[in-house]
Order: sequence, then C-alpha cells, then structure tokens
Amino acid sequence: MAQTPNLLHELLDDAADRTPHEPAVTAHGRSCTYRQLAVASVRAARRIQDQGVSRGDRVVVKAADGLVVTTLVYAASRLGAAFSVLHEHVRGEPLAHVLQDSEPALVVSDDADDGDTAQQHRVRYLPSARLSSDVDEPGSQSADPTRLDEDVLSVDPVCLIYTSGTTSMPKAVVSTHQQVLFASRAIQSCLGYRDDDVVYCPLPLSFDYGLYQVFLAALSGAHLWLGTHAEAGPPLLRHLRHSAATVLPGVPSVSDRLAWLLRRSTDKPERLRLLTNTGAALAEGTMAALRETLPRLRIQVMYGLTECKRTAIMPPDGDLDRPGSCGFPLPGTEVLILDDDGKRLPPGELGQFVVRGPHVMAGYWRRPELSAERFPRVEGLFPELRTGDYGWRDHDGYLYFSGRRDDIYKERGFRVSATEVESAARRVDGVNAVALIPPNETRPALLAVESDITGEEVTERMHEHIEAFKIPRRCVVLPTLPTNANGKLDRAQIVALVEDRAVPTVKEKN
Repeated sequence: MAQTPNLLHELLDDAADRTPHEPAVTAHGRSCTYRQLAVASVRAARRIQDQGVSRGDRVVVKAADGLVVTTLVYAASRLGAAFSVLHEHVRGEPLAHVLQDSEPALVVSDDADDGDTAQQHRVRYLPSARLSSDVDEPGSQSADPTRLDEDVLSVDPVCLIYTSGTTSMPKAVVSTHQQVLFASRAIQSCLGYRDDDVVYCPLPLSFDYGLYQVFLAALSGAHLWLGTHAEAGPPLLRHLRHSAATVLPGVPSVSDRLAWLLRRSTDKPERLRLLTNTGAALAEGTMAALRETLPRLRIQVMYGLTECKRTAIMPPDGDLDRPGSCGFPLPGTEVLILDDDGKRLPPGELGQFVVRGPHVMAGYWRRPELSAERFPRVEGLFPELRTGDYGWRDHDGYLYFSGRRDDIYKERGFRVSATEVESAARRVDGVNAVALIPPNETRPALLAVESDITGEEVTERMHEHIEAFKIPRRCVVLPTLPTNANGKLDRAQIVALVEDRAVPTVKEKN
C-alpha cells in the first residue's frame, strides 16, 4: 500500500502487502498469514454486512477464539462500524447492559444463550462458528481486501471499550480510527516490536492492552500468539517455550508468576527479549528475579488509561536508573501536573495528571456530562483528559505515578498514597503480592498480602521503607490474592474474602 494507513483495517492490508506469507496470528492451535487474515476479514465483513451491519453501526464481539475476534475487529473497521470486544465470560445483566447501552446491529458470540439475550433486546445474533470458515477456507489469495462499498473516514468511531466502574455499570470509551492509529504508532515507536518477534499475549482481547497487541503486531509485522487466561498460570513457562516467544506483554500477576516459575525450572524461555508491564506497578523484587534468571531480558514499565490508551512509557530498563518512574509521555503528547485549582505545578510537586494529545479518545458513549467533566476542551479546540490520577514529574521530565483519586486517602490526618504503601510492602522480604484497600465510611485502610510471614511482621518490617503514620493499622494474610479476567487484582473480591470471618487462613494485626 503506497500511502500511510489512515484506517484501522489498512494497517492489516499494509502488513499483507509487505509480508503476505509471514504468520500473523496463532490462536487455539490455528495460524494464519497476514494475507490470509486480510482476506478473511473481507469475507467476514461481507458476512456481517449481509446481517445488516453498515457504517455507523456497532458490533458486539464475544468469543473465546482470538483468531475469530481479530478477524471481526478488522471486518467491522472495513464497514465503518464500531466494534466492542467483550470477555467470553460476560453474560446476564452485564451483557444486557452493553446491548441496551450500545444498541448494536449485531452480536457475534459462541454462547448460544447470548442469542436469547440478543433477541430480548431486538438485536441480530450470529454464532461465531459461522465465521471460522472465513479464516480456514483455502484458496483465499485471490480475494481483493482493499475496498468494500463503505466510505469510511478516519474520524469515524471504530471501537467502544467498556470500562468497569466502582459504583455503576460499565461505560464505553469511544475511539476513532485516527486516535487508535496514533496511539498504536506512538507506542510502537517506544517499544520497537520487530518483524521477527513472536509476541505471546496471555491477556484477553477484551482488555485494551491485549487488543492493542493486534495492532502493534500489524505495524511491525510480528507474529502474535494469543494465549488464554489459564495459560498465564502454571503453564506459562511451557507456552513461552513452545511459542518461541520473544515479547511478553504482562501485568504484575503474570510477571510475578513467571518469576516464581523461573526460580523452580532450569528450562528457560531463552528467546524472550522484552517484557512490558502496565495495569499496576511491577514489584522491584520481581524485576530483579527476572533479570537474574533471564540476563538478556529487557523490561519496559508503562502507565496508561483506557481513555488515552497509553500515557507514558519508560525506556528499556529505565527503572534501574529511576526506580518508581513510569516514564516519559508518548511522542507527540504531553502530561500536565495541575493542582486542584487547575494551576500548573513545578517539578517535584504532587498534582493531577492531565493528558493532552491526539491519543486522547473521543469521550464516553452517550455520557455527555461525564465526557465534559473528564474530556474538557482547551479553549474550545482540543480535548484533554483529566485522569483523576496523581503524581509528579522530576526535573528531567520523567513521570512518577502516586495513586488514583480514590487511592489518595487520609491516615491519622495525613495524605497517603495507596501506591506508595503497596510499594513499601512489596519491599519486605517474604511478601509475594500486595493489595491496599483504601478506607471508607465503615472500615479503615486494609493491607492484604500473600506472604510467608504474619501480618504483624509485615507491618513491623514496613517501618524500614515508609513513614510509620502511613502504615495501615490492619494487615491480613491471604493464601492468594484473587485477580480478574485481565489479570488485575480483584479488590472487591479481596474485601469479600477478608470480611468472611470463616476464612481460617487470615492472620490479622489488630
């Protein structure tokens, strides 16, 4: 393709032109080349077009097969429709909420019960199995993937990503083609995926971190190997070796598991060269353990939100020089540090992160008041993102994340960052995982840990790493800290476990 891609599916077409016979995606034991994936997406576009999908519509995709999901993402893009990928376990009331909120033209799912839910909301339903042939059918090299009968613009919405709320049902972040493409290119310029990389992704495509691996692979010509949530557990090491992975996009639970497995195995994934992290801070002990067992591995820590995809990325191994930093803003973007009155703060002072740039997404779907609050326009021109996250910048421009608005709380009359407390607890020998639950009207701050020592010993040893007034009065030890489908800590479930006094393994410091 001679011109620079302006639409999401043109990323795929460009990759198909550059390296038509190179592997694009492997999932569930099946693989396809970039040319095969491009043609399959054209077939799928025509199939869902026959179901009534056209420009401006929404398509909800919910399937376990990552190859089918990837095909549908590009298929929707070709028609000018916006896709919304849901986790395969979403059903019942959460699914009904998405259908009522987004009013899609079509639901594609491998769960037959979803057909009944779709029918109740007067939405067409298509079993995902009918799309498998679009991927598997031979003789696909002759199809033309360059154009359908839709005139799609780069400012058209292409993606709705539903984000969970703590007090209400999920809301959807709307992204246009140009926003997704800018974010993808900016991230790729920092991470430097290569055309000989195998990117092993155990994260679901419903998680934007997982979804963007599809686009980064197309930009670089890398081979994307889609794993599953189960493979992020004990089988992780085996699958990294089997796939010959060179890149692992991870969250802390994945990286912690990898470090634990490596300590108990002599068979290393020697080709693994890069690990990226977002979602929460990666423990220094985990990074040290990974570097010790995999000397050629480089680590890039990142910080971001769904509303702008990625905010900052650290240079490879930059944490060794600046521990605790989440990096620089993406190229072509900026992060302002503002006080509560909207005044810019100098380096070293704590304030709210406000993000500006072409990666700031279009707003929330059908939430005009919330969009106006979180995405105000600067002098009526360009939107910026009020993140609700707090942190500071050093004199060299590196950003340091201190905590989300809900994670900044008062302890004994002092302002405390949950992130800072968690970081101190992770530095205690014997602590394997940490979650700080900020206080509310009915309970004080709660520190939950996976640990080989008691809760009292954890808080006692934390005095070496943090001021005494910041240490929570209550610390409990759980056998494991539960995570959600994206691999992030499930804090609501942690609270439920702690409050269930029938759990005999909880050790608490009163």
